[in-house]
Amino acid sequence: MDAAPDVVCLGESMVTFLPSRPGRLADVPSFTRAIGGAESNVACSLAAAGHRVRWVGRVGRDGFGDHLVDTIGGHGVDVTAVGRDPHRPTGVYFRTDEDRATDAHEVVYYRAGSAASAMSPATVPYDSVAGARILHLTGITAALSADCLALMRELTAPRPGRPLVSFDVNHRPGLWRDGSAPSVLLDLARRADVVFVGADEAERLWGVADPAAIRAVLAEPAVLVVKRGAEGAVAFERCGGPLAGNPAPPAFEARGPGRSPGPGRGGVGKEAPRSGPAPGPDTVTRTPAPRVTVVSPVGAGDAFAAGFLSGTLRGLGMTARLRHGHLVAAAVLTVPGDLAAPPRRGHADRLAALDDAAWGTLHLGPGWTGDDQEVRTP
Repeated sequence: MDAAPDVVCLGESMVTFLPSRPGRLADVPSFTRAIGGAESNVACSLAAAGHRVRWVGRVGRDGFGDHLVDTIGGHGVDVTAVGRDPHRPTGVYFRTDEDRATDAHEVVYYRAGSAASAMSPATVPYDSVAGARILHLTGITAALSADCLALMRELTAPRPGRPLVSFDVNHRPGLWRDGSAPSVLLDLARRADVVFVGADEAERLWGVADPAAIRAVLAEPAVLVVKRGAEGAVAFERCGGPLAGNPAPPAFEARGPGRSPGPGRGGVGKEAPRSGPAPGPDTVTRTPAPRVTVVSPVGAGDAFAAGFLSGTLRGLGMTARLRHGHLVAAAVLTVPGDLAAPPRRGHADRLAALDDAAWGTLHLGPGWTGDDQEVRTP
């Protein structure tokens, strides 16, 4: 990939083993190998939508690492900046088919000491993300190790020419054992320009579920997207912010790489305010989700972020960005596994441009992305 990427997605990708049938892990007789990783999922979806994308991660020098690099690269993603660790293995995990939000969902990770957990400012050169229009990160990386958290703090610190930072909170309770998730994830989200968070996540982390209350907690990002599952999403966009019609990287006051509170997880970082005039009030956009016949619920949040960021790169209005997020999420919801080919751009644009009444009648089921005739509810 010769030209600078539109988006760099940084984080751990793992080989995932998908169950051959629903039920408890103890009862599933066999599994199918696939790939999984929030950031690489976003990268693959954005590449399929026609954007230049680079995935930055770290894998073992093993067969699973080869599989990840080959598979993600096969989706059209630039994988030249992926590190290969000769001493640490590639992470793997097993999961059930149920929604992560239900008690029936099970996931078993074999990622402790993985190659990705060794990502740090020393092993991931800043040059691998510099020059992109958008840098996409998630809270999962911050939970992997103290070194990974130090890297996240470095990447989100204010600096001249920093890419626009997109941050998906992506709270995985099983990865946080020390109780620091609320403060660490709040700190990282406040440093970002675009933040995605589920209302359920915000309630677990910070005790707030109403979108306006979440915005009060996360007042700093130029754009905050609160996901509400089947109810849709609410976007708060700061008037006059760096995303007002143009996803160009914001200009920061020059003050070096920034200070972070050290490698431990307990502190919430303090930083000087950004330069320039105070931001204006929010524009609030609410978009319901279309009705979807769900085949598998896993990966929808990553797909939503990809659709929204694609719309952002294209300079679309906020309603269209949210609708494209819903549509790419619906593509994943209607197939097994974490990845799906997104709808063709022309097809998605036509659906995103529907009036509110017509949008409200959409019913998307398996196969809808390959058919220009959308299915509607009675």
